[in-house]
Amino acid sequence: MKVTVVGAGNVGATCANVIAQKELCSEVVLLDIKEGISEGKSLDIWQAAPINLYDTRIKGSTNDYAATAGSSVVVITSGLPRKPGMSRDDLIATNAGIVRSVTENVMKHSPDAILIVVSNPLDVMTYCAYLTAGVDSRRVFGMAGILDTARYRAFLADALDVSPKDIQAVLMGGHGDTMVPLPRYTTVAGIQVTELIAAEKLEAIIQRTKAGGGELVNLMGTSAWYAPGAAAAQMVESVVRNQNRIFPCCAWLQGQYGLSDLYLGVPVKLGKNGIEEIIELKLDDSEAELVSNSAGHVREVMGVLDKMNAAGVQ
Repeated sequence: MKVTVVGAGNVGATCANVIAQKELCSEVVLLDIKEGISEGKSLDIWQAAPINLYDTRIKGSTNDYAATAGSSVVVITSGLPRKPGMSRDDLIATNAGIVRSVTENVMKHSPDAILIVVSNPLDVMTYCAYLTAGVDSRRVFGMAGILDTARYRAFLADALDVSPKDIQAVLMGGHGDTMVPLPRYTTVAGIQVTELIAAEKLEAIIQRTKAGGGELVNLMGTSAWYAPGAAAAQMVESVVRNQNRIFPCCAWLQGQYGLSDLYLGVPVKLGKNGIEEIIELKLDDSEAELVSNSAGHVREVMGVLDKMNAAGVQ
């Protein structure tokens, strides 16, 4: 089995490294547009195999999509970060062009592949890949909820001084300030989190989770990569091992939660066919309102891409 990671930056290289170390497939292809970057990082990861004891071969390729042929899963991390003075529309136009080109090339060589999108703005880039790929929406979905939930669980583990292994949580909505952590579906070893932490402290953690990406950018001057790369690799694992794990993923909604024609973070069952099932939680009125507000924000951003497509912007 072959898995391809497109984009050999920090997130893509970390994802490829985790996939190789977990031996999720026999071959990982790491592809990038910059000469030598993917080859060098792939060689470095392979040279760690005798130390960390794994057999997965990893191959680097500079913009040669023929090397990706026959991939079962493709992770797309390509794209540029938002730069000073760049508007949201500029970022969408730039990264949509990149994701569109990547998706076209990937599908040409691996028409049966499952696509996991990590590129930002996440929800609209997943939508872009779906429009370009022209395949069942169950095979095109985005990584955001696993990362956002991991941050939420990590902050809770610190606050409660417990193992993060014991914390389970659900988070819905778009990837950004409007994401919706759900305390009612957050437990510690089966105990509802609201029984273990004061309401004001929990609310502070929720707000920190919503700003989690920005916090790291402020600290490092760049986006995170260890947790995002590991999150994408966890999705690959659930697919290639047909684990049917329940994860929050950016999925195409067609009536679920009263929403249609929209990519949004919701809990799904992830298996060998991609999204095997979208799980509909029984949200209370306040939770439903928060999810609806987040969906409205995401739909607005998706509308920017629709207008660009209608205008023929490439």
